[in-house]
Amino acid sequence: MSESTAIAPDRNLALELVRVTEAAAIAGGRWVGAGDKNRADGAAVDAMRSFMDSVRMNGTVVIGEGEKDEAPMLFNGEKVGDGTGPDVDVAVDPIDGTRLTALGYNNALSVFAVAEKGSMFDPSAVFYMEKMVVGPEAADFVDLRLPVKQNIHLVAKALDKPVHQVNVCVLERPRHEQLVREIREAGARVKFIMDGDVAGAIAAARGTGVDMLLGTGGTPEGIVAACAIKATGGMIQGRLAPTDEAEKQKALDAGLDLEAVLTTGDLVRSDNCYFAATGITDGELLRGVRYEGRRIITESIVMRSTSGTVRTVEAEHQPEKWSRWLDS
Repeated sequence: MSESTAIAPDRNLALELVRVTEAAAIAGGRWVGAGDKNRADGAAVDAMRSFMDSVRMNGTVVIGEGEKDEAPMLFNGEKVGDGTGPDVDVAVDPIDGTRLTALGYNNALSVFAVAEKGSMFDPSAVFYMEKMVVGPEAADFVDLRLPVKQNIHLVAKALDKPVHQVNVCVLERPRHEQLVREIREAGARVKFIMDGDVAGAIAAARGTGVDMLLGTGGTPEGIVAACAIKATGGMIQGRLAPTDEAEKQKALDAGLDLEAVLTTGDLVRSDNCYFAATGITDGELLRGVRYEGRRIITESIVMRSTSGTVRTVEAEHQPEKWSRWLDS
């Protein structure tokens, strides 16, 4: 057994990951409100890739910019880290919410998740999945196979609150029109988000402004969120949702069960995983990048599933150290 495979990710990895998401957030933050999501994403990818090479790990990108972004860096299968330390699966999104960043809207994040090698679900066959996320109080009561109304009432009972006070986070998409009607008919409130359902999922798992997340979103984002949810005690359930017959057949050829409900443990099988995120724009989860005189201030969150530790990190940075990304 090689030295790297004999070592499991340890607690020191947490702050190394935060340095990477801080870099991506600062680089992407330069383009908040500028209306150019491609330049924002490109700057964040460049910064994240540069800082990632200093992290003590032998990582393989399992979830990266991937096919949907046609990215030249941080693609699936790419080797990252300094080549020492543990062998790990890596999931990254330099900007979860590129449109949010470009338009200056809330809830854009830079995210980075790590788990023991071979433990992350392979989402390559199907890009979308139905999702439900709740906090630890309701985790043992809800089931994605139940009707929406029943799950909402179960959440209300678990939280000991009236149904009309239950807030459900939903991506604002035409495909969710029927879901929204069912939520409102059940008596609950709908809180729309434009993009960035990683932030929405974590907010639901932690009870930060919302009580549950429902709807169809990206499979990769669901796996990234699962790494964070493992540390919070909440729960995510997902069911793969192919968009056409070709994607459905690809999933079947890969041996995937399209009727199966995937749990948090199915999406990330390791009990030793890490999640880090830094705010790019303000949101329920984190404050965005701020510029105060000769300081750049970032707010980040880092989670470790083994200990269940969730840390919030506020950091000050000197603009002159970031001129490569701020002056572009």
